[in-house]
Amino acid sequence: MNTARIAMLVCTALASGTAFAAEAASADFEDRDQIVVTGYAGTKTDTALIELPQPVKVITADQYEAQGAISISDTVKYAAGVLANPYGRDTRVDGFNVRGIDALQFRDGMRDIFSFYASITSDPYNFDRVEIVRGPASVLFGQGSIGGLVNLVSKSPGFETQGEINLVYGSYDRKEVLADVNLALSDSFAVRAVGRARDADTYVKHVPDDRVMFAPSLRWQPTADTDVTLTGLYQEDDTGSTSQFLPIIGTFRPNPGAPGTLDRYTFVGKPGWDRYAGRSLQGMASVAHDFSDAVRLSLKARYIDSDLEYFTHYTNSYSNPTDPFAADRRTIGLYADASDARMNVFSTDNNLQFHFNTGAHVEHKLLVGLDYSWNRVGKRYAGGLETIDLYDIDYDALLTYDPSGPFFRESQKQLGVYVQDQIRFFDRVSVVLGARRDRVTGSSGQKDNATTFRAGIIGDVGAGFSPFFSYTESFLPIAGSLSDVDGNLGDPFRPQTGTQFEAGVKWQPGPGTLVTVTGFRVKERNRVIYGEGQSITQSGELTTRGIEVEASHSLPGNFDLLVNYGYNKLKSEVNTDLDYLPRHIASIWSTKTFGLTGEAQLRLGAGVVYTGKRRSTGPAWSLVTPSNTTVDALAEVSWNNWRLAINATNLLDNRYFASCLARGDCFMGAPRNVMATVGYRFR
Repeated sequence: MNTARIAMLVCTALASGTAFAAEAASADFEDRDQIVVTGYAGTKTDTALIELPQPVKVITADQYEAQGAISISDTVKYAAGVLANPYGRDTRVDGFNVRGIDALQFRDGMRDIFSFYASITSDPYNFDRVEIVRGPASVLFGQGSIGGLVNLVSKSPGFETQGEINLVYGSYDRKEVLADVNLALSDSFAVRAVGRARDADTYVKHVPDDRVMFAPSLRWQPTADTDVTLTGLYQEDDTGSTSQFLPIIGTFRPNPGAPGTLDRYTFVGKPGWDRYAGRSLQGMASVAHDFSDAVRLSLKARYIDSDLEYFTHYTNSYSNPTDPFAADRRTIGLYADASDARMNVFSTDNNLQFHFNTGAHVEHKLLVGLDYSWNRVGKRYAGGLETIDLYDIDYDALLTYDPSGPFFRESQKQLGVYVQDQIRFFDRVSVVLGARRDRVTGSSGQKDNATTFRAGIIGDVGAGFSPFFSYTESFLPIAGSLSDVDGNLGDPFRPQTGTQFEAGVKWQPGPGTLVTVTGFRVKERNRVIYGEGQSITQSGELTTRGIEVEASHSLPGNFDLLVNYGYNKLKSEVNTDLDYLPRHIASIWSTKTFGLTGEAQLRLGAGVVYTGKRRSTGPAWSLVTPSNTTVDALAEVSWNNWRLAINATNLLDNRYFASCLARGDCFMGAPRNVMATVGYRFR
């Protein structure tokens, strides 16, 4: 351990102070003089954004619903440094890159997804807000991605009776009913139920998007100092894959001698057999108890049980990515994969929070915690390879498979201990120091241990300016092994690690305005690289440098404005097959509310998202996916308890490639989607 790490650990121990970490479910944007994040983002404490030595983005449900979000991926597309839907809309999984690196998804401060294609996507209607923590965050959240994490904060009961019901009809025959009802049965007991039922198609034929979701919860405060919340979830999805993995040749690049260009939304599976259908059951309990104004105990635990069937076909664009077709320029290999997956997860996060002073002008928030997680994923497979005429597919002739036999199971356990001290000097300067020790064991016998640190400082220098600097580390164990081009397994994966230095300034000149400008340098080691054939390797060292600008401003007359820009540049010490990283990502979103006759109001909103060009380099060639720009819009009329809203995403129907990878396949961006909502709210 180097001298800097030892010094940081000693400082953390000596600076022991206290932290009050409330489990409240929303960010307080009503107090425009002091925007406060309650709950999980960044520090797991109640802390004003202007006092955090890092950029944290909080996206409320009202904002992402106004922007027409239909998935968790959609909720983050108006955030600096975040690339949403990097492979186009994907009905199977939510995808987002933060600072050029795939971000992990958390729910209520605990990791939510442990394995691809073993669970269904979360429903954005079930959450009060989405938080984006940029940069390594292992000190508080355990094993985490290097670029950052996305945390979903569940809706929970409040002590006021209110609710809403919405009916939705939209593109691709989307029909939905949504309801959110909160009942205060007494001053200390409340229940809430959130639900969605959807029957819908998608822009890819034979790929439905059906869902049933029901999330009950109850909250009990037996005393003024004790708060107990129980939350459940039942969700069942019947969908498929909007990602069809179409070959580059014939879509993005011409196929000489072929009858024409392939339809970008061609379905290459077998109707009625291809599916991504699953069920998720979840239960969570949280208890918070204040022993005094200075000491709080917080306990949380969650269990997830998930079943999933994933049956799919995809073309063999990989054996020869530059020329995957046979001599007739029509025939191509087609893989069929069928898998059953079972996932079980138990996780718990428990901490004590202390609040005290060590002098007249030195205030401490100390957080000491222990978390544990256990996950087991079982899968079984079946599949085969045949050839098809991709320009005239005989769907009836396609072969099908049924996975059978025993499940191949992998499991992992993680135990972590963490400490964090937030020190506030003279109510102007904040210092955050933290350290964590993790122990991770896998079913294969692999054991990984890590110690991670964080340190940051931010100070108010006047005129609303608060410059900050931080250093953070991250640690992510990876299940699996290296392999060669023929699929022969080698050594187990080494843990993925990362460090980040960041400096910036926050400016809050007045109520309703917050501007953050930051520059960062992330050094990442041991990224998994999928190469030629079945080759799986790990990178040496990757360095990402970038700048982010994020501004939110509320103007007089109910006029809100969000402006975001992110610049990233990645450099590798080895010639690896790196998936694309756009240098530039920018967005702007604005809403304006007008008074109409009587109590009626009209709210209009519009936004633009720009994603720069991306390069993907492989053994055979190097490709550049062009930049793209999409426009979103909102028109909403509310009157008394009623509202009528029309949302449009990709309003101009830009038909673009979300990404084309040098390995051989392309992914299409989602076309225009329009939804009309009629809602009734009551109190």
